[in-house]
Amino acid sequence: MSENILLARDGGIATVTLNRPKTMNALNQELADALADALAGLERDPDVRVVVLRGAGAAFMAGGDVGGFHEAARRGPDEIRAVIEALIPAAHRSVQTINRMPQPVVASVSGAVAGFGLSLMLATDLVVAAEGTRLNLAYARIGASPDGGATFTLPRLVGLQKAMEIALLADFLDAAEAERLGLVNRVVPADQLEAVTQELAERLARGPAYAYARTKALLRGALANTLDTQLQREQESLTDCSTTADFAEGVAAFVEKREAKFGGS
Repeated sequence: MSENILLARDGGIATVTLNRPKTMNALNQELADALADALAGLERDPDVRVVVLRGAGAAFMAGGDVGGFHEAARRGPDEIRAVIEALIPAAHRSVQTINRMPQPVVASVSGAVAGFGLSLMLATDLVVAAEGTRLNLAYARIGASPDGGATFTLPRLVGLQKAMEIALLADFLDAAEAERLGLVNRVVPADQLEAVTQELAERLARGPAYAYARTKALLRGALANTLDTQLQREQESLTDCSTTADFAEGVAAFVEKREAKFGGS
């Protein structure tokens, strides 16, 4: 495992920490590759029930490594093009894996969430943000267009007109505004961020993993489907869920008026 990523496991919870705190976890090639590899490994791990994504130090991620971009750009357009052409596919691998992986992915964010950091946060399934978090798509500030799926997720979350505002003006959003817009799920005091994230991750880890995976796939595919196609996929998914041990436990617990104890099958 690269030193740019810290990976910790606690039961069915895997916590991935972006670990370049001196640069506010700015994305360079090494971090992009390490993050993509870590997520790909977790996607294939049947013992992982939920993934938490966080940043070390004072920020979640302050975007790309602009200092590195500056040095490459000084060496000419061919050099910066080569840097960007290598970096973006690695960054996009993480976004694609988060979208595809069966486990819920929870972003736990604080400090700066900018550029690709915001794209990465938007790619996750649930977001817990600390009060004081500042979000900015930021690409326009350095004369760039967004990547990391931001132009896919933002219009779907906030509508086209608001997405245009966020992308073109690149103004800062505070955590409360981000929650109001539906970009984050919960805003909590900074000193409670870790505890609230852990509580949420533990709740998900105790849940019906197979049903979660099918629900995630249904929701993420919904906007690309017709109603008839989505209804058919819902029928297939629920039918498959009904044959699992977790379904049997869930209906038994409901009838017996007790809390279900899901095994994840």
